[in-house]
Amino acid sequence: MKIEYFGHSCFLMRSEGGVRFLTDPYTGVGYDMPRAEAEYVTCSHGHFDHAFVEGVGGVREVISSPGAYERGGWKLEGIPAFHDEVRGAKRGKNIVFVFEADGLRLCHMGDIGEAPSARLLDAIGRPDVLFIPVGGTYTVDAAGALDWIRAVRPGIAVAMHFRAPGCTLDIAPARSLEDAGAHCLKVPYEIDLSRMDEYAGKILIPERKDR
Repeated sequence: MKIEYFGHSCFLMRSEGGVRFLTDPYTGVGYDMPRAEAEYVTCSHGHFDHAFVEGVGGVREVISSPGAYERGGWKLEGIPAFHDEVRGAKRGKNIVFVFEADGLRLCHMGDIGEAPSARLLDAIGRPDVLFIPVGGTYTVDAAGALDWIRAVRPGIAVAMHFRAPGCTLDIAPARSLEDAGAHCLKVPYEIDLSRMDEYAGKILIPERKDR
C-alpha cells in the first residue's frame, strides 16, 4: 500500500490493486491542497477543511456517513464519534473511519474531540496505522492525542491537523507533541510502511506534498 500526506487531515491511500481513497480534502487553511485524484473520498464531517470534494478529480463516490462499506477491494467502517468533549454540543459530530486493504488496518480519526471510550476503542481495534489530530482548538490537542495513542496502541501513529508553514488556522504546530513528551520523527510525505519496525514508539510528522 502507498500512503501520501496531502496536508491538514488529507491522506491518499492506494491499494496494491490501484484503488485510491482520499481522506478529508480541504480548502481555506492558508495553503492549497495539492492536485488530487481518487476513486473514493471519505469526509469525517462537513466543515470546509474536511469536505472540499470539489478539489478532487475522478471521484466515483463520497462516503460521509457512518456504516460498513466494501469498495474496490477495500473494507471500511465509519464509526460515529464527536467533534468535541461535550457530545457534539460545541462542534457537532465526527466520523472515525477504519480501512482494511492489503492485509493492513488503518484508522483515520477525523476531527476527534472526545477522549477514548470503551465503545470507540472496541470499534477501532488495534490498527497498523493511526492518523490522529494533534493541533487542539477544534480537536484533541497533543496531550489528548497521546492519550488516544496509548489507548489504541497502533503499529505506527501519524500526526495530522497541525499548524504547518502557511497554515492560518488557530491550531498548534506539530512540535507541541514533543512539548507533551512524545518521541517524534519527521518523514517524507510518502509514508514508507516497510519501515514500521523502525517507526515503532515514535509519532510520525510527515512533510506535506505541495503539488
